[in-house]
Amino acid sequence: MDYLLQQTINGLTIGSVYSLIAIGYTMVYGIIRMVNFAHGEVFMIGAYSALLAIMACFSLGLTSVALVILVALIVSVVVCAFCGWTIEKLAYKPLRNSFRLAPLISAIGASIFLQNAIQLSQGARIKALEPLITGGIILTKSDGFAVRLSYIQCAMLVLTLLLMGALSYFVSSTTLGRAQRACEQDITMAEFVGVNVDRTISATFVIGAILAAIAGTMVLLYYGVVDFYIGFVVGVKAFTAAVLGGIGSLPGAVIGGLLIGLIEAFWSGYFSVEYKDVAVFVVLILVLTLKPSGLLGRPDIEKV
Repeated sequence: MDYLLQQTINGLTIGSVYSLIAIGYTMVYGIIRMVNFAHGEVFMIGAYSALLAIMACFSLGLTSVALVILVALIVSVVVCAFCGWTIEKLAYKPLRNSFRLAPLISAIGASIFLQNAIQLSQGARIKALEPLITGGIILTKSDGFAVRLSYIQCAMLVLTLLLMGALSYFVSSTTLGRAQRACEQDITMAEFVGVNVDRTISATFVIGAILAAIAGTMVLLYYGVVDFYIGFVVGVKAFTAAVLGGIGSLPGAVIGGLLIGLIEAFWSGYFSVEYKDVAVFVVLILVLTLKPSGLLGRPDIEKV
């Protein structure tokens, strides 16, 4: 039972990261019915930006861990917000009214460009970071096995809960949030009644990029390593989480991300870690076979 509890904590921790990234996929798809396949690379850029900011802070003599992490988070958010805005303006807006495959190809091209740009500028080797947040809480201990909740896991879970609450309030109670919901229901009618569709779509990309930046910073602090390829791997899993929960549904993205994290943790803990990704995609196939719209998704209704 103690081992099960430990794997549950580990699964919820990494699942919270998947949830934050999956929200970016599902928000964009909910409004323009297109998948931002460069979103994983935005997450990767967020991790690299945080790493470079931390290294710069240490080189300048800053010793406060809290201040260094705050600076890294701000730098990561600013860089990723600009990336998200740029991707929408260059890869999506010019092709918004084109045939369906055009923006998909454009997004894949943006993903490849960003991945190779980081590889050329930062190198292909894995970059490591010494742990900045150490220590933890021993929840239970029996038969020599201790269930441990580290401080970085606490920070990740609490931050994710705060961001989910803030995003829920933002979507339901702010002017931009109401504009997003209007565009999700009918983007043409939303434009007719005065909603600035271009600004709403750009803001949606930026919000998703900000969440990806925070997720990238958390992953850097949690694992302490980053490379140019993590955007593809984590991005695919987050996209799987969005589809599993029901792409277009914000609660579905959260639930899907947590489920993916738990599946990975349990499979790694009780079976073989080499096949944890296979387990994730097998579950996805089963869900899509039994419920193609995902757990909380609604089937699209073709408007005529």
